[in-house]
Amino acid sequence: MSGPVLVIELAKAVPCEAVRRLRGLLARCSARFEEKRVGEYDLNINAECLGIPDTGSVDGRRPVQVSLMGPGIGDEATFEAEHDEVDLEPFIGFTPTHAVHVVAFCNRPIDHVVTVLLTAAVMEVVGGVVHVELSEDQVPEVAGLPGVVATMTHPWPAAYGSAVFLRAWARQPGFRLLK
Repeated sequence: MSGPVLVIELAKAVPCEAVRRLRGLLARCSARFEEKRVGEYDLNINAECLGIPDTGSVDGRRPVQVSLMGPGIGDEATFEAEHDEVDLEPFIGFTPTHAVHVVAFCNRPIDHVVTVLLTAAVMEVVGGVVHVELSEDQVPEVAGLPGVVATMTHPWPAAYGSAVFLRAWARQPGFRLLK
């Protein structure tokens, strides 16, 4: 079963030192850590490492993939396909050249919180602006949260923001990401 996905938009490639720090962060927070290529990691995130008491699983581990993409790092075709519809510069202040996907492989409420808090931690290492797809009714809910850079409703509802935004949204009653 597939879970929520968040995308961190980046203005430039992630420097080697930041990739090294990202690898260290993910290894520390993971019960299972597999580096498929530089910048692509299959993980079992320990929810408690992110400050989340995981009462919904036997071992507290949540399956997640974190993947850097763009020219020179990998998944270039996927990056290009995802960035050919909308000019993001008016919304976020730059045209993305690279991105990081954070993909949960389960869809329980805990997986939504793990995805958001892990993405916020990744952003603290690599920078960028998170792109969050929303439902129509979520746009006004998130628009006033701290750390929001922009919201949009066309061609699809979305919010862009910082790690502060993600953490603030995760604390809202009824928080849930779209799949």
